[in-house]
Amino acid sequence: MTIDPGWPVAIALVALLVLALAAHRMAGYGLDRDVLVAAARALLQLVVIALLIKAAVENLAWSAVLVAVMFAVAVLTTTRRVEAPRAWTWAALAMAAGLVPVLVIVLASGAVPAEGIAVIPVAGIVVGNAMTAHTLAGRRVFAALREEHSQYEASLALGLLPGQAIDEIIHRRVPEALLPNLDQVRTTGLVTLPGAFIGVMLGGGTPVQAATTQVLVLFGVMAAQAVTVLVAERLVAARRLLPDDLRLRLVD
Repeated sequence: MTIDPGWPVAIALVALLVLALAAHRMAGYGLDRDVLVAAARALLQLVVIALLIKAAVENLAWSAVLVAVMFAVAVLTTTRRVEAPRAWTWAALAMAAGLVPVLVIVLASGAVPAEGIAVIPVAGIVVGNAMTAHTLAGRRVFAALREEHSQYEASLALGLLPGQAIDEIIHRRVPEALLPNLDQVRTTGLVTLPGAFIGVMLGGGTPVQAATTQVLVLFGVMAAQAVTVLVAERLVAARRLLPDDLRLRLVD
């Protein structure tokens, strides 16, 4: 089974976009323009990426370059979303700490063949989910540090080091960034059939192959997100990965 470009797809896309816009307008979220921009960017970017992937899948080196570009865009996106663009190097470190071990394991074990057609989608899924976890963690802990600055100062007054005072505030919030993916893993096959499963099925694979691929991806995403969030938490506590306003406020 395949889904080819054509009028049925075009009609479905327009109808889905109208439905999303109508829901936003009725709710009054004020995100109408964001929805349109996101939709336009998705269409353009997917066309471009489809052309790039077609050229890259036959060359492992170009596949690695494409994965690196995906990673760079993910770092740029998450640092902007958490309002810490100047801390991009530390965000990149946290995400790389999650991504690299996962890719090493799946490639070294032979579970994923060292071919562009396999590496690109797996790496893309892991990168995207590491970005999501980093964004969720960053937004939650930075908000907590702003809201509970008095607790930070009180902790310092009690003799805690800055890193300990920060960790007192953020540690209990960090796990929230991991809950959405854990729920997806728990309910896979019962509530949802995630992208890797559907992709293999649409590509002509058997249900067993689709399930095997999906389990591998889910475990990889769990590992990448856990390590990314762990390293990000340590970097925040060390006052490395912070927005500018918090960098100025969280002083000794």
